[in-house]
Amino acid sequence: MFVYRLATYLGALILEVLWRTSRLKIVNLDRLETLLKEQGAVVPVFWHQHLLMAARFICSSKIKGMKPGFMISPSVDGQAPTMLAEMYGAHVVRGSGSYTGVRAVRGVYNAIVKEGISPTITPDGPRGPRFVMKPGAIFTAQISGKAVVPIAYAASPAKLLRTWDKFVIPFPFARLRIAIGEPYFPPKRMTEEEMEAAQKELERRLHETFKIAERALQER
Repeated sequence: MFVYRLATYLGALILEVLWRTSRLKIVNLDRLETLLKEQGAVVPVFWHQHLLMAARFICSSKIKGMKPGFMISPSVDGQAPTMLAEMYGAHVVRGSGSYTGVRAVRGVYNAIVKEGISPTITPDGPRGPRFVMKPGAIFTAQISGKAVVPIAYAASPAKLLRTWDKFVIPFPFARLRIAIGEPYFPPKRMTEEEMEAAQKELERRLHETFKIAERALQER
């Protein structure tokens, strides 16, 4: 437990240095805030490679009406991220991206519907395949009646790690652009084929959201 706690504090220190020194601009923030005002909560999603700064953004005071939450793997790999999320005051539901666990389904439903928490999901996490949308976020939106909201960021200068997800870490004082993409409202019921089509559509929207962030980064 000491090792996890130490890793949590070190992670928070590094994250705060990167966040607080970044030259940040947010694209389409009003889109997210309007949805939160209308629906009370949403289901934010971003690729695992964007977890670092996108998660910090979700926990920031820059979003009016946001009560942050995270779906984090129930495995031992999720222990340090859970402690870090809780350090920022975020609600945590331990479960997988496929939402096969009844306990996870119940936990995330109660968080959204009863507490107004927006549970963030990395749909290709925790171990890939990279950029492949698992059905968990869509299922969460179905049972709660909320929108799935794509989020992405681009930064310069930044380092891409040699990990399965090509994890992105901005340098201190980097230019950082966070984009809010087009929300997706899934129907309450879908066939297997319709679910697969919805997953492909959200993959497309996530990629398009990243392109928006990239274009914003190119604008001086």
